[in-house]
Amino acid sequence: MRRRQPRVNLAAQLHGGGHERGLRSGTLYPPQIVGLAKAIELAMAEMSAEQTRLSELRSHLLNHLNQLPDIHINGHPTQRLPGNLNVSFGQVDGQNLLLGLQSTVALSSGSACSSATTAPSHVLKALGRSDQLTYAALRFGLGRSTSELDIQQVGQAVVRTVEALRAT
Repeated sequence: MRRRQPRVNLAAQLHGGGHERGLRSGTLYPPQIVGLAKAIELAMAEMSAEQTRLSELRSHLLNHLNQLPDIHINGHPTQRLPGNLNVSFGQVDGQNLLLGLQSTVALSSGSACSSATTAPSHVLKALGRSDQLTYAALRFGLGRSTSELDIQQVGQAVVRTVEALRAT
């Protein structure tokens, strides 16, 4: 920002104390700043081990899903985020697949930024997936609280649900 003739006029986000030329109110809270720094320090110290753990869990989940025929990994099989797995299931209606799993696991069929649209994923289409496979894609997100038991339960539930949907 410039004092004279600013290129952009910013609106105050919080009103009150007049800090930062009236654009920010209040005093910065040192305990929060220190807490954020400590959280970053801890995350950085554990990052390598956590990435390895998540990669292993993701592989175990994929092993469960590979019991099924006609599944397609969306994206590169290994060069991906450790806590991400996106898979399409052939011969399955995507909506019914999500409905069949909603009581077992929180997951999505697309990206969060496109959750308001019913159009097939342009990213999966760019990978060469058919409309049917884009609609029958599930995006699994694994994180710090994901356990091996979670992976077993979700893997079994997905296999059961896909087999049931294919049988109808």
